Amino acid sequence: MSQIYVGLDFGTTNSTVGLAPAIGSNAGPELLAVEGDAPTLPSALFFSFEDGKTYFGRAAVFEYVDGAEGRFMRALKSVLGTSLMEETTRVGRERLSFVELIGRFLAHLRSKLELEARRREAGGEGRVRLDQVVLGRPVRFVDEDDAADRAAQDQLEAAARGVGFSEIAFQFEPVAAALYYESQIAREELALVVDIGGGTSDFSVVRLSPQRARARDRLADILSFTGVHVGGTDFDRQLSIAEVMPHFGLGSSTADGKRRLPVWYFNDMATWHRINTLYTPAIARDIKALEREAAEPQKLARFAHLLEHRSGHRLAGAVETAKIALSENEEAVVTLREPGMVLEAKTARAAFEAATSDLVARIGGAIDEALAKAGVSADAVETVILTGGGAQVPAVRSVAVSRFPAAKIAQSDAFGSVGLGLGIDAARKFG
Repeated sequence: MSQIYVGLDFGTTNSTVGLAPAIGSNAGPELLAVEGDAPTLPSALFFSFEDGKTYFGRAAVFEYVDGAEGRFMRALKSVLGTSLMEETTRVGRERLSFVELIGRFLAHLRSKLELEARRREAGGEGRVRLDQVVLGRPVRFVDEDDAADRAAQDQLEAAARGVGFSEIAFQFEPVAAALYYESQIAREELALVVDIGGGTSDFSVVRLSPQRARARDRLADILSFTGVHVGGTDFDRQLSIAEVMPHFGLGSSTADGKRRLPVWYFNDMATWHRINTLYTPAIARDIKALEREAAEPQKLARFAHLLEHRSGHRLAGAVETAKIALSENEEAVVTLREPGMVLEAKTARAAFEAATSDLVARIGGAIDEALAKAGVSADAVETVILTGGGAQVPAVRSVAVSRFPAAKIAQSDAFGSVGLGLGIDAARKFG
């Protein structure tokens, strides 16, 4: 029975599982349906305190937004390599490490893989290698800290081993995206891969061709890697800080005008993986105290509402929705309506671009660094491969393609190309 190999893209925002046949097969790679018929699973968990169940993906988001009592967690990949990985967090009556939390998410994906393996084997469609996996990783989990970057990969590997994968390899996410694109070309090309993910942005200059595609080791074809810890959630954060958090007190003063209110509460409320840390009695008391001395107490009352009703991630979701809308429209509204509070914060693409100009500049700098490391000019790049949801942001797309006016722009599958490429890489590494 033919072998089928597995690649797993554990993303900050979405995750996928790629399945690929042995090299030389007429069949191509495909994505496993991981939530209903959907090939992507939002990287989110919800621990329900009402029925004791753990929900994943869209189901987790629905339970949280629907107001179920529980603990919602998202963007766990952003925690890899940080000091938070050394801590535990309370989930109901349990205290879990972040490695355990990531492991639970990976275990859910593996359960979907096991069901597919049984189905395929029963139908004679092939044997899925459940013991092997190629995991995607950004070029940099942690900027300018090699030890933390190595620790992040080790932590992800430990989580994968903990759910049953015994042979684990890694591939850089932009290279995986290039491998998928390479399967569709007829001649050699010099390509720049621009992968703007949920938590990181990665760039690589690679040589691609049908002949090179047959090689097991592609190291010589990878001319350079660069990466920065900038992704879609950072754009959400900057938009929230600039356009939304002022409605909750950011930038306000005390009634006597002698000092500004502390900013860290608002910065954390704008940061996906920090929101849950605000839900403590001590912080609720702090905000009530600030409300009493604030020049604009109604804004602090809104912040207190977010804490009391654990609405932080609902607000963050509304910010993300507005960000996506600004990719197509010049204006958008961040809307949060729930009993006790209605927020409609208007924003414009120009304001969003002003708030995120530093992020775009870092992306542009990393692209220039990739070219310099590869020793090639922008004119030599024949193809720019765009992937990742963040590549849909107009300012990001512009900074990525403006350097290459003569290049072909290949818009790869925004959320699936990495998983498909990881499946191809698994077939090469393990086949």
